[in-house]
Amino acid sequence: MLKFASSALIASTLFAGAALPAHAAANDTTVVLVHGAFADGSSWEKVIPLLHAKGLKVVAVQNPLTSLADDVAAAQRVIDAQTGKVVLVGHSWGGSVITQAGTSDKVKALVYVAAFAPSEGEAVGDLGKNYPTPPGVPTLQADAAGFLTLPEKSVAENFAQDVTPAQARLIYATQGPIHSKAFGEPVSVASWKSKPNYYIVAAKDRMIDPGLQREFATKLKATTTTLQASHVPMVSQPRQVADVIIAAAQR
Repeated sequence: MLKFASSALIASTLFAGAALPAHAAANDTTVVLVHGAFADGSSWEKVIPLLHAKGLKVVAVQNPLTSLADDVAAAQRVIDAQTGKVVLVGHSWGGSVITQAGTSDKVKALVYVAAFAPSEGEAVGDLGKNYPTPPGVPTLQADAAGFLTLPEKSVAENFAQDVTPAQARLIYATQGPIHSKAFGEPVSVASWKSKPNYYIVAAKDRMIDPGLQREFATKLKATTTTLQASHVPMVSQPRQVADVIIAAAQR
C-alpha cells in the first residue's frame, strides 16, 4: 500500500509539474507597460484587465517624456521594484525606452507594439528615412519650450482613426507632450539582442510607417503579429494585443 501510495504521489507530482510552467510563469511575472509619446499610462486601460484575468501582475509606467534618459530611468525603477520576472512592453516611442531599459536579468521578453526598435547608437530621429513620411508627423506642433503635441484633428485622423470619436477626444485630452530633444538621443544598448522578442505591426499606422515596423520585426527576429489597426492597437484591438503579451508571459 505504501508503495502504491508513493507511486501515486510521484505520478500526481509529475502531472502537476507538467502543468506548472505556464501557471507559475504567470504568477511570477509582472507586465511592465511603457507608453509612447502623446500618451500616458491610461493608454493601456483596455489591456490591463485582460492581463489581470490571466493572473498577471501589471504596472504601467508614467513616462515624464522629457528625455530618453528620464524615461529609461522611470522604466528601470519599476523593473527594479519587481520581485519576479518581467515582460517589458513598449508602444511607439516606448520601444526606444524598452530597448535601452530592458537589459535587467529580470526581463524575460520584450514586446514592441507599433514601436521603434533602434540599434546601438541610433536615435528615433534617425529611423525610417528610407520610408515615406507618415501623414501624422508633419502635423506635430511645438511650444516655446520645445515640447511636441498632436492637434485634435490629427489625433482623430492619424493617431487613432479606428476608435470612437469619444475615445479619440479622450486620447487628445490626455496626451503627454514629449520634448523634441528626445528624438535625437541615441540608445547605447539594444536589449532586444539578448531577449526573446515579440512585435505587433499596425498595418494602418499613420504615425510610424508599417513597412518600417515590419523591418524592425525582421531585425529583432521577433514573433510577429500583424493587426489591421491604427497607431493605437492597444485601444482599438486590446484583446489581440493582450494575447501577444500573455504569450510572452507564459513562454
